[in-house]
Amino acid sequence: MTFSFAAKAFVLLLFLGSTLYVHLRGKARLPVLRQFVNHSALFAPYNALMYMFSGVPSKPYLDRSKFPELDVLRDNWETIRDEAMHLFDEGYIRAAEKNNDAGFGSFFKKGWKRFYLKWYDKPLPSAQTLCPKTVALVSAIPNVKGAMFALLPGGSHLNPHRDPFAGSLRYHLGLSTPNSDDCRIFVDGQVYAWRDGEDVMFDETYVHWVKNETEKTRVILFCDVERPLSNRFMTRINRSISAWLGRATAPQNLDDERVGGINQAYAWSKNFSDKFSGVVKQWKRRHPKAYRVMRPVLAVLVLTLLGYWLFG
Repeated sequence: MTFSFAAKAFVLLLFLGSTLYVHLRGKARLPVLRQFVNHSALFAPYNALMYMFSGVPSKPYLDRSKFPELDVLRDNWETIRDEAMHLFDEGYIRAAEKNNDAGFGSFFKKGWKRFYLKWYDKPLPSAQTLCPKTVALVSAIPNVKGAMFALLPGGSHLNPHRDPFAGSLRYHLGLSTPNSDDCRIFVDGQVYAWRDGEDVMFDETYVHWVKNETEKTRVILFCDVERPLSNRFMTRINRSISAWLGRATAPQNLDDERVGGINQAYAWSKNFSDKFSGVVKQWKRRHPKAYRVMRPVLAVLVLTLLGYWLFG
């Protein structure tokens, strides 16, 4: 009984402590409640290990020259741009049509679109057919784990968020951009404006947000790059975890491509929640007073269940 309580308390404190550490890391922060219920909190203990053994400095933007293997992408940016713009013209860069992209589901509401090139274990068949030169370039770089073309229309934005997994870093290469300071990303409050043929590396687990206050669509090459670690054992662990997550979150460009289990579950839950939220909204309109009463009652119920799990 005592050991069970101690084990539960340790797990709870581990998640609370590491989530608080992630929350306090950097200057820009999400609201406290959002941070603790955000899906990134699930990875907080793992991310704390990644930061502890990181082979790069703990700061929002990283020195791109420390990743010379990526020079080939920047040096061939026009070739990559030509394939990306062909896909754009043909309508292949688009939102997930079946709600089966858990990592970027909230972005699609802002007009953000994507076309996957590679996702952790191998290139997507559609990408090999439609943009073979770009696929060959990213596939020749072992530490590029995921790659896509990402589009953000003019007059749009992405709200502040932090990515949940610290086992990778984020690389952007400008392909067709407004070439304006009004199309920019803020990482921990520090600004970077995209330019055609220029690239940037940053830590996406800092809070970041995007604004395109121009009339032109921004198209970039967007890559997940393995985080360098100072310990070989941790590197092996990170590669194993990354490979598992990659398979579980496998995305698709076309309907006949495989979808990972997490994305399948997300699609089911999204479709269910859309139907459920519609019922809740109708009930809220019809019974506004009861709705206001039920919200704190549900909060107390959740806390009671947590207390029962810990002390029961």
